Amino acid sequence: MRNPYEIKETKEIISPCLIYYEDMIRENVGKILETAGSPKRLWPHVKSHKSMDMVKLLMEYGINKFKTATVAEAEMTAQAGAERVILAYPLIGPNMVRLVKLAKAFPQTTFYGVEDDFSQFQLLSEICEREGFCMPVLVDVNMGMNRTGVELGDLEELYRKASQLPGISLEGLHCYDGNHNNRDFSVRNQQVADKDRQVAAVAEHLRADGIPCDLIVAGGTPSFPCHAGETDWYLSPGTAFINDAGYFKNLPDISCIPAAAILTRVISHPARNIFTTDLGYKGIAADPVVQRGYIVGLEDAEPVIHSEEHWAFRLEDESRIPPVGECLYVVPTHICPTSALYPEILVAEGGKVTKVWKVTARNRKITY
Repeated sequence: MRNPYEIKETKEIISPCLIYYEDMIRENVGKILETAGSPKRLWPHVKSHKSMDMVKLLMEYGINKFKTATVAEAEMTAQAGAERVILAYPLIGPNMVRLVKLAKAFPQTTFYGVEDDFSQFQLLSEICEREGFCMPVLVDVNMGMNRTGVELGDLEELYRKASQLPGISLEGLHCYDGNHNNRDFSVRNQQVADKDRQVAAVAEHLRADGIPCDLIVAGGTPSFPCHAGETDWYLSPGTAFINDAGYFKNLPDISCIPAAAILTRVISHPARNIFTTDLGYKGIAADPVVQRGYIVGLEDAEPVIHSEEHWAFRLEDESRIPPVGECLYVVPTHICPTSALYPEILVAEGGKVTKVWKVTARNRKITY
């Protein structure tokens, strides 16, 4: 059976290297659009790839709103021509001024900041007043992940207070719920629905008093199908467009296929039943700790030792040990931090590398 990740001409390819498979990505885009019902409902995250070329590919399908984790990612999406961009990370320190200056430099793009703390709302308000700019802002909601966001019980009070501040315009809510990733879709869907009802009640109370709260952006890859069925909110998958082994194995209802792999080479047979590749942890995400990726065709290979430039595996059947020099393809368990390890991505289609994409926002600053 042909390995769908295999590249025909590898002689000049330096390993390890990251490869995206464009035909697989486009297949995933089609599945996500089917779930969302319309490209206008999608507000995908770009942190999984940080690539302007990937943004432009999604824009071909009518997707023109994007979510980002850094000011650099926000600038990249604006450079690509995005209509609306959320910096989905609480604005603190110099990032407040950076986002305001970025928004002023790209007036054709509407930028949204997020905050979950009143003192930070006040600081942002002061900066916007000083800069003569009104910044659209979303309140970041803790959907149970306990990473960022105001707790649901305090959401309405914070929203009402922040809505009175000058220089900012509260537009709605940012509701990321990466904690809802139960393998059983029915369980996950119920967990999401319970939280959605609580959020919807708060938004309704605010609107009833004439306080705008119309923009709600929710979900990540595990939960966006749940929000799609329960609400009319914007949906924010990210990883699903490229996907990785982690979601592919743990979320069977998300039918997107892993569309990225790392080409690595066997460099040594240091002991019986053991082979070593050049895919150290400088070339693949360091999480999860044990199974950071799977070798296509040798998925049962057991990791032995993983260091900066080496990754050794054990196979009980010695006849299956690949020879020194052979190219292998590893599907990473977590694609987002893996992409950030590479300055560029080889893009393949039909078994051949057809183009190279820059990881545009790999660094945390481009211009602003």
